[in-house]
Amino acid sequence: MKWHTVLSSAMALTLGVGGAAQAQEKTLTISVYAFAQDEYNQILYKPFEEKCGCKLVVETGNSVERLAKMEANKAAPVVDMAVISTTDALQASRAGLIDTIDTSKLSNYGKLYDIAKDPNGDGKSVGYTFYATSIVYRTDKMKITSWADLLKPEYASHVAWPNITTNQGPPALFMLGTALGQTAPDLKAPIAAIADKKDDIVTFYVKSSQLVQLMQQEEIWAAPIGRFSWAPFAKLDLPLGWATPKEGQTGGMNVMVLTKGGKNQDLALQFMDYWLSTEVQTKIAEAMIDSPANAEVKVSDEVANNITYGEDTAKNLKLIPAAVALDNRDAWLAEWNAKVGQ
Repeated sequence: MKWHTVLSSAMALTLGVGGAAQAQEKTLTISVYAFAQDEYNQILYKPFEEKCGCKLVVETGNSVERLAKMEANKAAPVVDMAVISTTDALQASRAGLIDTIDTSKLSNYGKLYDIAKDPNGDGKSVGYTFYATSIVYRTDKMKITSWADLLKPEYASHVAWPNITTNQGPPALFMLGTALGQTAPDLKAPIAAIADKKDDIVTFYVKSSQLVQLMQQEEIWAAPIGRFSWAPFAKLDLPLGWATPKEGQTGGMNVMVLTKGGKNQDLALQFMDYWLSTEVQTKIAEAMIDSPANAEVKVSDEVANNITYGEDTAKNLKLIPAAVALDNRDAWLAEWNAKVGQ
């Protein structure tokens, strides 16, 4: 009897140790954009691993690839949470790929700017960063007071415009349409206006990185860009400005989503909450990686000038609603290819 008791105790001890090891080895798989991963690792991933006693598996790629993987693994999800655009989040929501987020478990939710709280209105996404889109331009060569100024005869041959397939393409067209007094969701008027100047426009860019070289070589004087692309331009020894057109600035937002049927939802919510914390959002902002969605974040003027920052900016961004983008983007692409070309 004594031997049986000792054996049972030993087994219980072994199982207890094993259970503790398993608890320590819990894994959270996240799907993110590929950029700035070294900085994210230092500021976000490693500190969270230490905090939760878990392991983060980070999968990167563009939105199309990552959404396709979520769809392919819908029956047995591999990813626990992802960060994507508001439009992609709505697509994932309609496809039944993501779950409702219990924001009562996010202690930092109340600190977010209003535009970051449930941006799609379906309870399935939370904004963690947003950005303004406006025009970088040579202040010594041109004066920009309106989005329509880019198409003036004296300016158009010095302009780069974002391709319709980029994140900046539709928002820039939306603001051009606003300047032309045409705000229909089909974007036909601004696409036609671009088509009229397509032979003058220097290039229809796909990556903002190519613009820095074009600007440096003085092949272009202006281009619509996202604020997250501003820093490399600011380092050029050129008189460059960030336009504040009378029609306003547009932009975009990236959000966190929770995979439907994921096995680690509680841990995913902990990670989301950590990412939204004032401490982490401040460090990410100071590294000029992402603009903060947390309204408590305070940064220096130097940092603020290189990101999208502040309550006034957050309130006044004219964002294309995700439903408008999702329901029209195939038609936008067809119209663009027909009028402007691929």
